[in-house]
Amino acid sequence: MAKKVTMQQIADYLGVSKYVVSKALSGKEGVNESTRSKVIDTASQLGYFAQKNSKVSSIKLSNASKTNRLKEEGNVLVLMPNIRYQTMESSYWGGIVDGISSGLEKLGYGAVVVTETNVKVLSNILNPTGFLGVISVGVVSSNLLLEVQKMNTPIVMVDYEDLLLPCDTLFNNNFDGSMNLVNYLMGIGHTKIQYVGDIHYSRSFYDRWLGLKSVLEMKGILNELDTELMNLDIFKVEEQFYQWLSKNRGQDTFPTAFVCANDNIAARVVSVLTNAGVRIPEDVSVAGFDNKEFTYKQSPTITTINVAKEDMGKRAVEMLMRRIEEKDAPFEKVMLAGEIMLRESTSGVIS
Repeated sequence: MAKKVTMQQIADYLGVSKYVVSKALSGKEGVNESTRSKVIDTASQLGYFAQKNSKVSSIKLSNASKTNRLKEEGNVLVLMPNIRYQTMESSYWGGIVDGISSGLEKLGYGAVVVTETNVKVLSNILNPTGFLGVISVGVVSSNLLLEVQKMNTPIVMVDYEDLLLPCDTLFNNNFDGSMNLVNYLMGIGHTKIQYVGDIHYSRSFYDRWLGLKSVLEMKGILNELDTELMNLDIFKVEEQFYQWLSKNRGQDTFPTAFVCANDNIAARVVSVLTNAGVRIPEDVSVAGFDNKEFTYKQSPTITTINVAKEDMGKRAVEMLMRRIEEKDAPFEKVMLAGEIMLRESTSGVIS
């Protein structure tokens, strides 16, 4: 578990007192604008604002001098939800944020990363003239997104879209990636292919399901899917998959391949199957999605779809800059292609 970033660590990093850091983060007088800027930027870089218990509401960007400073320096607010599995430490979400930071840095701009679910907190820190724009990453609540809309602040959503807020959006091409994966599995002999994951959890999960569904429909075998595995609680995958396995193992309809909504689910499916004595890939193949680091370090290594995470972050910056320059341009939905990473967890069906 990552250690909590404290005000004292920020102070030590900058060579100032904790008292100065406290005043800068709380928006109090007595700290010059240059020092305040350095404190906020350092706090963001060290992950102070991304912590579960961080008090982002203490940053108040209300007076004209602060607003002008931020506008001139070009800060972008990166908004992330404070939920399990979606943190800066995650190899998936962290990679996207790294790409955003890299893209902004090349343009001479900075990023302030906030993980918060309280609308009042957001309204305290989000001054419409204080940030160039907002990039949201992942599943952010509609209340927060509507708050951004009310402030007339340009926004780009990464890996998520909200029908209540038309804006530029950026996704991995989940549909095509899933189609390509299923076509590959069918090409090596699999006909009993099962999707695993909550198809309603996110747009990405749903698109991955649609890609699989479209291939199975074309082959006329969609009716063999088990809907129970398409509605698993992502926080209870092992428990619920084990219960399903206990009921269905040995049945004629038992899948020869499981296509999972993401790599975390795939790893849990592999764990349950292995503990139950099911051999992978001799008895059944398992594939994931995202190409997280652990997929090529564990045994067996997991076949997956690579998502260009840092490139997604960089592309989001380009889209935001376009929106700032062309406010009336049509909204874009951009999709980046992924590629299959073939590993040990999949093989052809032995007849």
